Amino acid sequence: MAGYLEMVKLGKTYETPNGPAVIVEEFDLELSQGEFVTLIGHSGCGKSTVLSMVAGLNPISDGAVLVGNREIEGPGPDRGVVFQAPCLLPWMTAFENVMLGVAKVYAHGTDRQRREIVEHYLSLVGLADAMHKRPAELSGGMKQRVGIARAFALAPKVLLLDEPFGMLDSLTRIELQELLLRIWDSLKITTLMVTHDVDEALYLSDRITMMTNGPAARVGEILEVPFPRPRDRAALLETDEYYELRERLIGFLEGQELERGPLVDAA
Repeated sequence: MAGYLEMVKLGKTYETPNGPAVIVEEFDLELSQGEFVTLIGHSGCGKSTVLSMVAGLNPISDGAVLVGNREIEGPGPDRGVVFQAPCLLPWMTAFENVMLGVAKVYAHGTDRQRREIVEHYLSLVGLADAMHKRPAELSGGMKQRVGIARAFALAPKVLLLDEPFGMLDSLTRIELQELLLRIWDSLKITTLMVTHDVDEALYLSDRITMMTNGPAARVGEILEVPFPRPRDRAALLETDEYYELRERLIGFLEGQELERGPLVDAA
């Protein structure tokens, strides 16, 4: 059975003064509908490059990306994206930033329906009392909550997460991982996430895709994460299996470190 989100022989090449630089080559990966998959690998291996091609924000050099058997041709509301930096318009409130996308996706809805959608998702991420504040009045964690609300409010077919907690302190990071998982558990949106964090990948994912080093990065190994959902972080940390899987991930990354050559900074 074909996947719901498919990357088929996906490739990215940049032209440089020294000739073509192949960042990603023949990257093949399928996600089933409602599956949560993470991409993990060393800095510069091309994880964010893959994600940006799936988002339609970076032209594809080779291969194709399909969502629901339809090849993508650029960005679209069927793919919600949460970036490491939330990219909020500073002159707009949290409510107005989320409404920007909602107004386009629900263009045929009433003003009241659109307002209720925005209020629902901002409340869901814990910003019911802060939705009319501008970004300068929000903490880093609160800004990222707005970014998460904005992505879910579009009711996307696919959610793309590019290290969304990478700039946050450890306590806020754990808090937002829990928040993301609670919302995801209720909606089961097909999700592809980039992370450097082994523990984050194990806690959130159904499968973890380990990428080889660039240039010409591709899928190295895929690790199945067998823990049932909903998940309890404290309970997972008490199991031997958690640490066995963790060691497998770290072992792969250490093996790639030994083989690491000159890097192209492609995240």
